[in-house]
Amino acid sequence: MRTIDKVYIDGRFVTPHGQELFDLFNPATEQKIGQVRLGDAIDAKAAVAAAKRAFPAWSRSSKAERIALLRRLHDAVAARTDGLAAAMIEEYGAARTFVGFSVAHAADLFLDMAHTLEAFEFTQSVGGAQVTLQPVGVVAAISPWNSNIGCICGKLATALAAGCTVVIKPSEMSATQTQVLAEALHEAGLPPGVFNIVGGRGEVVGAELSSHPDVAKVTFTGSTAVGRSIMRSAAETMKRVTLEPGGKGPNIILPDADLEAAVSHVVAAGFLNSGQACIAGTRVLAPRSRLPEFLERLRAAVETLEVGESTDPAVKVGPMVSQKQWDRVQGYIHLGLEEGAQLMVGGEGRPAGLERGWFVRPTVFTGVDNDMRIAREEIFGPVLCVIPYDDEEQAIAIANDSPYGLQAYVESADPAHARRVAQRLDCGRVTINGAPHAPLAPFGGFKQSGIGREYGRYGLEAHLEVKAILG
Repeated sequence: MRTIDKVYIDGRFVTPHGQELFDLFNPATEQKIGQVRLGDAIDAKAAVAAAKRAFPAWSRSSKAERIALLRRLHDAVAARTDGLAAAMIEEYGAARTFVGFSVAHAADLFLDMAHTLEAFEFTQSVGGAQVTLQPVGVVAAISPWNSNIGCICGKLATALAAGCTVVIKPSEMSATQTQVLAEALHEAGLPPGVFNIVGGRGEVVGAELSSHPDVAKVTFTGSTAVGRSIMRSAAETMKRVTLEPGGKGPNIILPDADLEAAVSHVVAAGFLNSGQACIAGTRVLAPRSRLPEFLERLRAAVETLEVGESTDPAVKVGPMVSQKQWDRVQGYIHLGLEEGAQLMVGGEGRPAGLERGWFVRPTVFTGVDNDMRIAREEIFGPVLCVIPYDDEEQAIAIANDSPYGLQAYVESADPAHARRVAQRLDCGRVTINGAPHAPLAPFGGFKQSGIGREYGRYGLEAHLEVKAILG
């Protein structure tokens, strides 16, 4: 049993003013593994004050100084790879393949932003004016439990590159991961107050940061409901916001697709991060003309997915993060049956042989209509909906008929054809034929999948204000 009883403010690990203790669990065993003492509004205020004090000096730092610091942060996080992976496995339960990617990706985000900064110009001439881009001020960065390490590093790297100072509010369910990461970040030797970390409940610490008059910008990844709440609070002081609150990604299997490759991509995208991923391709749009063959291959692929503890390298689907999340996913599986969808694979309850742990059976529904709730609402678990279509126009219409628009997928033997379809999809990112992650490409959503973009140049610009100097 461990106790995490510190927050990080003004360059030091300090005991929070908050008194609430929050229990931490291993989701694969349901066993309590520790407690974290949560920060409160007073701790959030102290962190904002520290960031505000540090802002004048950091905002005037040179590009070279920021690049050097980003490289130090990369080295510090990369040196803690084993500790971060162990914390993520124990506290979150993700499969080893996802853990390996996540930890390396988190460290590399600092290098990605350093490369972006090298080619970025903060001053340019436009007509007769000198246009400068200057940091917005103190940034509140609120990160989720499903990608805690990566979100913290990505948001921190971008804000620091822009010359902003930061207060990070991680998920209280990710306290072990955050502690290991905070120790690594501390070792990089940043000036006091440039970054601060206060763990706590969203309705307490998050609410304080979203409404605090000295916070200039909020960057948030999490649920749509919380994103709306942040927008309302931010509006009072005209805060800048970057919001990434979820998705319901379509994966369009075009009639000319290689079905063997397409099914492999469908499984990878649909069950990514055990289905607890905003970018998961959970609406699978299959051509009616090839539906029987596609379903046969998909059934075979999903039935062979290994579910269990990530200590087993063969496991592809780990547990849900909590009892609450397990209950939520079970409720949606039950709802799908009530709505009249046909269960092809999976179903309610735990997989055979797993009597404890918040494990879900990888589930595929067929006969799904896009008006069903299981096709419109983000389930955030290993549940796919197969929706048949008759022609390409109908496929595009179904894909775009969603309140979300974060990430979509297209499978085709003809990349040019796939690109034409991708251009017509209302979403922030489209992956063709399982293309790898592009770390410098912008990431963000249309519609209720958010506002603004992260990563690379677009993410950096979202932390800058534009000033024109005439004469």
